[in-house]
Amino acid sequence: MRIPVNIFKTICEHLLPTACVICQEFQACSICIKCLGRLNDGALYNYQCCYQCGVALHESELTQQQCGSCQSLAPYFDETYCLDRYDGLLRHPLHELKYQKRIAFANALGNTWNLLLQKNLADISADYLLPVPLSNQKLALRGFNQSWEIAKRVRCEKQIQKSPYIIHRHHYSQHQAGSSLGNRYLAIQGMFYVEENYINALQNKTVIVFDDVMTSGATLNEIARVLKDNGVSRVINWVLLRAARPT
Repeated sequence: MRIPVNIFKTICEHLLPTACVICQEFQACSICIKCLGRLNDGALYNYQCCYQCGVALHESELTQQQCGSCQSLAPYFDETYCLDRYDGLLRHPLHELKYQKRIAFANALGNTWNLLLQKNLADISADYLLPVPLSNQKLALRGFNQSWEIAKRVRCEKQIQKSPYIIHRHHYSQHQAGSSLGNRYLAIQGMFYVEENYINALQNKTVIVFDDVMTSGATLNEIARVLKDNGVSRVINWVLLRAARPT
């Protein structure tokens, strides 16, 4: 007889020791109360950020609640909500998930999102929650999509449908890390497309796009453009970690 996943998870949490993904201390949960408190006190959502791209604002931008870049050239997405900075406490756990294939860390990251940010997002109305996709080649190499592994553990309203099958990505062999902002935007153009069977369902809908890391915003901007070109009316980004303002 197969044990339901939620029951198996509960049994494991009560009977097996767990190491906090941040401090590595053994205790009952995947993130300890002390580290959760440190995250809550210093998380990016505690600061005034650009409502559109999620970057921390300079003093001169506070009145508009929008960074200078978004004021001068508005991105295609409408809002961005970020949990914390890329150089914060969750960077190491995310790297363990992505590069060491420690899938259990996705559960810890999803739970952290739920504990710290879920209440702030409870009033957001949307129809779909979609992860930033990997190309088939990258997915085969890594074995999983880290954004989807976290996103499917994120709690949201029941009417929001989660799916990793609506947005697809073509393969691009070059890495964007270290590229200039302009090159990132050029390289990502034409990389994404919407599965044809879902186009009618997306008409006039609001879509949440979940990403593990937002750096320049080029990837999320291109996804938002493609979604809106295919009839989506509003695109909201949910991002685990936000890199510092691009230069």
